[in-house]
Amino acid sequence: MPSPKARMIIGTTKRPRDVDTPRAAAILYGDWGTSKAYVVGLAFAVAGYASFWLIGAMCLLTALVGINYMAICRHYPDGGGVYASVRHRSEIISIVGAFLLIADYIVTAAISALSAFQYLQVNHPEYWAAAAIGGIGLLNFLGPKHSAGIAAIVSIPTALVVVLLGMFALPHLGQAVHNLQPLHGSAWQNWSGFVGIVLALSGVEAIANSTGVMKLNPGSTDEHPNVSKTSTPAILWVMFEVCVFTALLGLAMHALPGLHINNTDPSNPDVDAPGQNGVRDYMLRYMAEIFVGHSFGAVAAHIAGWTVSIVFGFLLLSAVNTAIVDLIAISFLMSRDGELPGAFQKLNGFGVPNSGLFVATAVPAALVLLVSDVSGLADLYAVGVVGAIATNLGASSTDRKLGLLRWERILMFFTFIVMLFIEISEFAVKPKARIFAMAVLVVGLILRGLASEHAQRKKLALEITAKPAIPAIPAISPASFKFNPPGAASGEPMLAAIRGVGRTLDFAIEEARKTNRPLYLLYVREQPVIHPEDRKRKWMDDDDAREIFAYASDKADGHTILPAYAISDSPANTIVDIAATVGASYLIVGAPQRNMIVNLLRGNIIRNISDILPEEIHLLVYA
Repeated sequence: MPSPKARMIIGTTKRPRDVDTPRAAAILYGDWGTSKAYVVGLAFAVAGYASFWLIGAMCLLTALVGINYMAICRHYPDGGGVYASVRHRSEIISIVGAFLLIADYIVTAAISALSAFQYLQVNHPEYWAAAAIGGIGLLNFLGPKHSAGIAAIVSIPTALVVVLLGMFALPHLGQAVHNLQPLHGSAWQNWSGFVGIVLALSGVEAIANSTGVMKLNPGSTDEHPNVSKTSTPAILWVMFEVCVFTALLGLAMHALPGLHINNTDPSNPDVDAPGQNGVRDYMLRYMAEIFVGHSFGAVAAHIAGWTVSIVFGFLLLSAVNTAIVDLIAISFLMSRDGELPGAFQKLNGFGVPNSGLFVATAVPAALVLLVSDVSGLADLYAVGVVGAIATNLGASSTDRKLGLLRWERILMFFTFIVMLFIEISEFAVKPKARIFAMAVLVVGLILRGLASEHAQRKKLALEITAKPAIPAIPAISPASFKFNPPGAASGEPMLAAIRGVGRTLDFAIEEARKTNRPLYLLYVREQPVIHPEDRKRKWMDDDDAREIFAYASDKADGHTILPAYAISDSPANTIVDIAATVGASYLIVGAPQRNMIVNLLRGNIIRNISDILPEEIHLLVYA
């Protein structure tokens, strides 16, 4: 038990490392796994019965990128996305990479939502997609949505459906090989076709950004973290499934009879099938109907088609949520670094920056209405993700301070060259992609300029006035807290998680006084993502925390009060972690003052705490 002589505890600011291998795999599968829903149809629209060769090449590239990101995740255990890993080399390069990644996330949200409703075969799927993006954005207004948990739930039935579809496809592989044709056209035409279907890559940036919340290796510490035993298996599992089953289904597609390319619009070819026009954007559904129907009849075919549609629809909408969360996170981080205006870091009452949420929702929704076609969105997609990955690989492979093995460095640099050629090709052959990427970069750089100008004006104003800012609440120091003499509060310590001055705080102080226990008061600042600077923040720098602790100091009238403070994107985990750290025998929390709908959508923090609280710590809920 901590000694009552201890003056206080200042909670360390760190994100809970609670993402295990299955959850990390789900983050990656939410992007890599969804791509097969539309990439096989797009490939057939490009190369017809020779499309397997393009799909196979894409699977090899996916595996190559995956191997490289195993090394990146191992060497960047606190976040290895392009913005974080490149920033120590060059701020300008990291900013360009970040804006390319933002372009990728915008298109990911748009194309995933549109593809979901293409599979569900609704009228005007672009309207449904825009509405779904807006609805997911509203859900995120209520607090950070943990994408790993959502993706994990949805990815399991999706993987099962893919495996079953692959099993039904196996008997048709002989016919598929018989129908397979060699690539036709010039080398440049085939290369352009390959570049056009490179769509299954951005998930690696999402998983690299998540290393800061992955479980540590046995024996590893927060001071010297290593998450390779979480990240490496996650990438391997998903890479195997995506490469094997995308190639398998891409080959099996050639067994479908009567498919032909509809060139009514040469810039946007579709795929027609006997009795069904335009199967390009829901090829897996059509494949399930044909293969299952061949074995079990028309009713089973209908059921199989809808099963594939519903399962992939949910996974694709999960990918929309992941993209929105990632957009919010990267805009928040860049704002904290002064690269975007300060509005992107101003949080609402649920710990979410409204400006970042609005942009992350409104821009993809507008894009899906403007383009309203999977092929058109695919043209915009690769330029962002390929550019971001190429930037990350290029900077990492040439960083001599990074302890890469020789073969890892050579392989990473080779992959960088391949990705660079793909990016140059995207700019050369896809003018819309070029315009879109440049528009995102220009808007981003303008916002960066505005943020820099505002910071300069603020600095100049402070220099002119030469007067210290007057805080809203009188500054207090640890020395100003009142404590009893050592030994006065001798019972086992209690911890109260407090959101503000109120009855829960009064109850905790009174209960600690009556039972003669030292009381730890914990204030958790909820944020969607933790910036490195947040690790240095103390409760004295937070107006809300200072108000609570100043009130508690007076209210306690000399009883032992020890303030604790943390910034977290998972308050329940942080509260339990600190309660265990200080050796509290009782944890006091106030009942959430929220209506039933908000509790349902946001989650009940009391339930979350009780699920993970050690048995030896008693939970008191003050209502």
